[in-house]
Amino acid sequence: MTISPNTSPLIRLDNVDLSIDGRDILRGISVRTDVRRVAVLGRNGSGKTTLARIMAGLQKPSGGTARIAGVDVARDRRGALGAVGILFQNSDHQIIFPTVGEELAFGMTQMGLSKRQVQERVAQTLGRFGKGAWLDVAVQHLSQGQRQLICLMAILAMNPKMIILDEPFAGLDIPTAMHLARVLDGAEAALVHITHDPRMIAEYDHVLWIEGGRIEMQGGAAEVAPAFEAAMRGLGARDDFTDLSG
Repeated sequence: MTISPNTSPLIRLDNVDLSIDGRDILRGISVRTDVRRVAVLGRNGSGKTTLARIMAGLQKPSGGTARIAGVDVARDRRGALGAVGILFQNSDHQIIFPTVGEELAFGMTQMGLSKRQVQERVAQTLGRFGKGAWLDVAVQHLSQGQRQLICLMAILAMNPKMIILDEPFAGLDIPTAMHLARVLDGAEAALVHITHDPRMIAEYDHVLWIEGGRIEMQGGAAEVAPAFEAAMRGLGARDDFTDLSG
């Protein structure tokens, strides 16, 4: 989607680089788009999850800038919380509080909302999902799917403009994955889906194929997904395992 130079697109990545201990992880990542469904496609070790962390403001790039909804997420942490949320593959990497209510309240407290505002929004969020009885429930007593729902509710309670999905359905059973997918489909926020599976993003508006920390190809899913799948099948058919990631 073409963006006017005088407007601030939802996603604006300008020459994003990341080097760690002298090793290039990402190099020259540039994207400008306002579409509502974006996918980042790549195999393990390609840099796609690292790019997701930069877009969420959790990792500062070595060079370039990442802006989401006009917010420089590396410089404005409070602004980043209102602009973008990230749902990780493993809920245990995301949940830090012992009870559901405390977990939902944390992000809004960091945003600067008053105690009353936080309490009201926690109650509204739990009510929206029919989980009002979960307020004081210990997270450790919930299933993996239920914990993933808690993480999603915590993100939605902050009303971000964009939600990044870092392979959030991995390890979930089919009914639970379908339920979470329906919730996400109904969210007002734009979605950025991080995945290695081109089948997951067949209906997405814009796809970035990341290979070796660089953009190999970007465009519509109808063009990028088949090209990615063909390249992966080509690698899988080879007897030389040098280029296969772990």
